[in-house]
Amino acid sequence: MIRRVAKNLGLYDGDAPAPSVQLERDGFTVVSDVLSVELQDRLRAEIAAVFAHHPPERNRTDADEFRYEMLNRSAAAQEAIAHPRILGVIEPLLGDDCHVIANTAWRNPPTFPGGPWHCDAGPHVPRAEGVEWDDRIPYPIFAIGAHLLLADCDVADGPTAVVPGSHRSGRLPPYGQIGPTGDVTYDGRPPALLTGRAGDVALFVSDCWHRGTAAGPDGRGRLFLQVHYGRRDLAQRLRTTDAVNHLSDDAIGRATTERERSIIGLHPAYFYDG
Repeated sequence: MIRRVAKNLGLYDGDAPAPSVQLERDGFTVVSDVLSVELQDRLRAEIAAVFAHHPPERNRTDADEFRYEMLNRSAAAQEAIAHPRILGVIEPLLGDDCHVIANTAWRNPPTFPGGPWHCDAGPHVPRAEGVEWDDRIPYPIFAIGAHLLLADCDVADGPTAVVPGSHRSGRLPPYGQIGPTGDVTYDGRPPALLTGRAGDVALFVSDCWHRGTAAGPDGRGRLFLQVHYGRRDLAQRLRTTDAVNHLSDDAIGRATTERERSIIGLHPAYFYDG
C-alpha cells in the first residue's frame, strides 16, 4: 500500500480494506452491491444512447461491441467512476490522486467467442523467469481495470478470467500468448472467473494475465462499463494522441517518421487508448 507524501510517494502502514488487500495480493477482487439500481438504470440508458448516436471508433472486428471516452458522453458514467466504494479500494494502491486513464462501455453479444490471454500494457516491472520478487517490497501497482457490471454475469455469459498472482510475475502469459486461449496457471494457481451480479464491480491489476472467456450455449452476453484507473503519473488515454496532444502544428509538421512522431508524443493507438 502507498500514500502521498506531499507530491511524492511513501509506504502506508495503516489498515486497508479487505478488497484492497486481495487486489494487491491476488491481482483481482469483486466488490458486491456497489451501484444502486437507479444508477444502473441511468447507465444502461445512457450507454444505449451512446451506442445509437456514436459510430464505432476503431477498425477492429469487434468494433461494434464498445464505445470509448464514456465519461465525456454520459453523466451517469462520470458519476459511477467516482463512486466512493470504488475509490476506497483503489486509492490505497494507486494513491488518493489517481485518475481515470480510459473509460469504455462494452456490449458483448451472447455469441461472444472469448479472447486471448494478455495483460493490459506492461508488465510494468518486467523480469526474467525464475527471478522472484522480494516480498519485503510492496509490489507496485500502476493501473487497475474495473468492470462495473450492468447485467448479471455468470459462467455461461463469458466472464473475464484472471490468473491469480500473475501480476507479480513480471512476464507476459506463456509464449507471449496473444494467440492461444487455453487455460494457463501461475505458481500453480489456475484462473479465477470474475462472475457477479448487476451492480457489482470486478477489479484487476492491469499486469494480471486475463482474458474474456467464451460464452456458453445459454449465454446472455455482457454489459459493463470498463474503467481503467492509473497513478497520477500515467497520462490519460481517453482520446488518442493524434486528437489530443500538447503540440503545435509546426512541431507535428516537422515529424515525418513514426519515431519522430512518437518521441514528441504522437503514439499509435494501443491498450487504454480511446
